[in-house]
Amino acid sequence: MKKIISYLWPAIPVAIILGTMIFSHSCANTTTPPSGGPKDTIPPVLTEIFPAPGSINVPVSKTKLVLEFNEYVTVKDGKSLFLSPPLEKSPKYKLKGKGVVITFESDLDSNKTYTLDVTNAIADNNEGNMFPGYTLVFSTGSRIDSMVVTGIVQDCNNLQPLKGATVMLYKDQADSAIFLKRPDAAVKTDDWGFFCLRNIQDTVYRLYAIIDENNNNKYDPDAEKVAFIDTVITPVMMVSDSLPELFKYEMTDTVNCLARKQEYELNIFREKPSMQMIVNKERVGDRTAYITFMAPYAQVDSLWIKGVPQDKIITQFNLLQDSLEIWVNDPKPQPDTFFVNVKYMKTDTLGMLNSFTEELKLVNPNRKMPGKSSRKDIKHEDTTAVVSIEAKPETVEQYGFVFEFQYPVVETAFDSLTFRYINPKQEETIGKYTVVQDSLNLRKYVVRPTEKMLPGYEYFLKVPHRKFKDINGFYNDSTEVKVTLPNDDKLSTMNLVLTNVNNKYIVDLLNEKRNSVLRSYIIDSDQTLVFPYLKAGKYSIRITEDLNRNGIVDTGILLEHKQPEKVRFYKLADGTFLIDIPEMMELEQSIDVAEMFK
Repeated sequence: MKKIISYLWPAIPVAIILGTMIFSHSCANTTTPPSGGPKDTIPPVLTEIFPAPGSINVPVSKTKLVLEFNEYVTVKDGKSLFLSPPLEKSPKYKLKGKGVVITFESDLDSNKTYTLDVTNAIADNNEGNMFPGYTLVFSTGSRIDSMVVTGIVQDCNNLQPLKGATVMLYKDQADSAIFLKRPDAAVKTDDWGFFCLRNIQDTVYRLYAIIDENNNNKYDPDAEKVAFIDTVITPVMMVSDSLPELFKYEMTDTVNCLARKQEYELNIFREKPSMQMIVNKERVGDRTAYITFMAPYAQVDSLWIKGVPQDKIITQFNLLQDSLEIWVNDPKPQPDTFFVNVKYMKTDTLGMLNSFTEELKLVNPNRKMPGKSSRKDIKHEDTTAVVSIEAKPETVEQYGFVFEFQYPVVETAFDSLTFRYINPKQEETIGKYTVVQDSLNLRKYVVRPTEKMLPGYEYFLKVPHRKFKDINGFYNDSTEVKVTLPNDDKLSTMNLVLTNVNNKYIVDLLNEKRNSVLRSYIIDSDQTLVFPYLKAGKYSIRITEDLNRNGIVDTGILLEHKQPEKVRFYKLADGTFLIDIPEMMELEQSIDVAEMFK
């Protein structure tokens, strides 16, 4: 034996070193997960709840709720631990073992049914599989309330569902309640904009929804969006184990999510501020400035600039009359500082509109600095009446050639334009045109050919040199734009036949995602709208009821119980809102407008 050991002894140190290297290599790389096992895709499962669902006489002080799971979990979003009715401060939580312990910083109210919703809040600790959600119901009194209200919250402009909106019920029917008090019941909308206010009292409520930016469960009109139902509501559905609206579905389960009953539709909007005052002002050039008002439809009685003759001042409001552009029509050097006096209706400390004169000091951002050259930074466009001309092949027939000058022009010569076209045989013809100044933008003009534009033709519009002069005394450069109608044989046309048009409407063609307007018309009678040169794809038709006939989509006013102007998307027979347009097709789509808005 001794002989064997002595024979092997020299190899022992080598074996120890090799073994150490092999062992250290297999153990040190702790960041590499073991291979071969299936990935965990199963979400956590609730194994124990305290207090038990449906418990009554739960203590109002030092209340503790515990959710135990079959594996270790983490709280992904603490704001999704949502208690209804909400307290002043959000619930607190801590992880203990495989459970989540939820507590509150203040006492609960007595004799009240509470729900704690934990949807979108909890995931397993390893793979991040989200717990599908659960609503724990308990009462601090001797009974559990049993009524249910459901519905959907959507954007008022595109009718897309809004996730994470706070839907609120108030027993107090005063208009001020949503501003001053927390609701009697509340819940967050899911990915489909759907909400279910469960286990509420059988009584009369006001129903609202807000985008609660500061998470205080009250409406802040200066920073948040709101929706409301015009009338008081009374719940009619009761809690039941078989009620589909109470189930927690996977948000990818389209069929079941869409099958849920929606009792109320809330269209959320941003209110225009009611307080009127000047909130911003700036001088943006030697002869131009702007003033911004807090609320729309500012009432300006007069405006003057010290040292500037009144007949040299040009002003223009935007469409909503909350922004006022100012120009000085005088090419002579202007003072470094404008002292602008504005007499307008301003909101006083009592919330009333009263006439007020405000002086604004506007400093020229281009004023000369000591020691700085006055010429080295001058660009060509700084000494030219700059004009942009837009003519898109797909829309030039509808919108024409759109001229927009950088500054108001004081001398125009639209009769000097040259409009010509070349046919496919390369024969040139001089065409006629009309010119119309935009009613809302005095710097914009629209030039339209009087003859029908044809595919295969090349159209040219030339602006001669020094024919337009702006308020700076500068003249325009010569320019020419060219446009041809699309000639792709794969493009399609849609004819939209609109009947029973009894009001003024804004008709928009939108892309598949409803986030871009491709064409727009304003109508007030039955007619057929033509949408040519459409690529194969899916499109939506949006129609807005323009009740006050001002050509824009007006928002709502909560305190006046005024809803935003109604928006409808054309729905096909299969219940979808997308019109599938194939290649090389001329489609005709008929819409009964009165039926859409009844």
